[in-house]
Amino acid sequence: MSQDGHDLKLITRGALACSACPLSKLATFRDLTSEELAFMSGFKVGDMQLRKGATLFVEGESSPYVFTVLSGWLFRYQLLDDGRRQIINYAMPGDLVGLQGAVFGTMLHSIEALTDVRLCAFERKRFWSLYERHPALGFDITWLAAEAKSILADFLVTVGQRSASERIAFVLLALYQRAQSAGLVEGNRVTFPFTQDHFADTIGFSRVHTNKRMASLRRSGTFTWSGDTFELHDEARLAEIAGGLPTLIEPRVFI
Repeated sequence: MSQDGHDLKLITRGALACSACPLSKLATFRDLTSEELAFMSGFKVGDMQLRKGATLFVEGESSPYVFTVLSGWLFRYQLLDDGRRQIINYAMPGDLVGLQGAVFGTMLHSIEALTDVRLCAFERKRFWSLYERHPALGFDITWLAAEAKSILADFLVTVGQRSASERIAFVLLALYQRAQSAGLVEGNRVTFPFTQDHFADTIGFSRVHTNKRMASLRRSGTFTWSGDTFELHDEARLAEIAGGLPTLIEPRVFI
């Protein structure tokens, strides 16, 4: 991967047919029409496999591609000059990443893979044809951008106004619900691939302070979190601690 964009050789052309897209099997995503599916089959340029810890986008750089997450987790973040990191949010299956770079020319944040990731790749220079030929798909992109802003607004209120316990409860609920929507929850369990450092950088506290508040919150009995396995026991009570449920809009759209 070069410093000024993605090497086309990393993208496998035609690796997964759009008709076999794993996202289309999930009830939380809207169905594509046969005409939209045929268009997307030609619009897609291929798939990309990204290893855990690899950087997909770097703040200030440009890329010729925009991606839909097919599997795995990524996180969006910004770094301050002194190296402090603020995680903005997380990307899961169905999310569109790189749209900011397609609109503004360069990325205003970086994106890193939390797990091995599979991505569906589109050339950003061809996006105008999508808007021209399939306005409904163009509206879906607008919907995805609005959803990302809604998530960001929830996180902004959380970091700015909620107490430590409220922040932790809210972010846990938000990530659980989004994972559930992406088909990643089995029963009431989900694999959270992020570390304590990731979580602390998400809620804006030090790792030590986060761990202390987390230990106190565990005693509420609303969840257990062992290793990377998170199990939700009492969603209503955790939402009460959080001061409300996160915003979740369904059915979701994807391209």
